[in-house]
Amino acid sequence: MYSKILVALDESQLSKKAFQQSLSLAQVFDAELQLLNVISPQEAKYQNTVSLIGSGINSDKTNEVAEAEWQLLVTNRLNYLESLLKEAMQIGITADLSQEIGHPAQHICNFAKDWSADLIVIGSHGRKGLNELFMGSVSNYVSHHVPCDVMLVHQQD
Repeated sequence: MYSKILVALDESQLSKKAFQQSLSLAQVFDAELQLLNVISPQEAKYQNTVSLIGSGINSDKTNEVAEAEWQLLVTNRLNYLESLLKEAMQIGITADLSQEIGHPAQHICNFAKDWSADLIVIGSHGRKGLNELFMGSVSNYVSHHVPCDVMLVHQQD
């Protein structure tokens, strides 16, 4: 039924749960697995230092700190993806990884279309109402903008 499964990942517990679900599905369907992490420039660590840029607080040093924090974030996420890739390959799943920078929802949709994914597995925090309006919902956006099936993995209460 599924031959190409895309799992969207960050470093959250919910994301780890989505990864475990995608492993199970890849085994059942003998599917190829693609691990995708999209880093948004608005991520907290990076955003905190970016807000200092232009404030007159030694902008050269601020730029250095911001760049160092950004590189650390990118490297840590890539290391995390590589550890998950290794886990998938150790159980015989054909898998690959990709890391992108930008708006997560749009990048996930574009990647899924370009890669011709049959299924996207993604965590969902279950945001509703004003919380969803202000915080956004990557999983909601993805589920409404891709031509393939989407499996939402929820937190357990």
